[in-house]
Amino acid sequence: MSEGWNIAILGATGAVGEALLETLAERQFPVGEIYALARTDSAGEHLRFGGKSVMVQEAAASEWTQAQQAFFAEGAEATAAY
Repeated sequence: MSEGWNIAILGATGAVGEALLETLAERQFPVGEIYALARTDSAGEHLRFGGKSVMVQEAAASEWTQAQQAFFAEGAEATAAY
């Protein structure tokens, strides 16, 4: 996954975030890197994307500047914080 868009997904472990990951994979969206972001309680979990394991990172400690696109699949409070 070296060519394509670097994408951050806040709320990647929730139902909307998981559906978004599934849709990106099904549609073969050109993804370079996936930054799966969540709150502290989900950090360290692993998700599957494109046949690979992606580690969930804590949103507050993440390097957002690497993402070219960001999807916010969290509530208004968390979305406003980033």
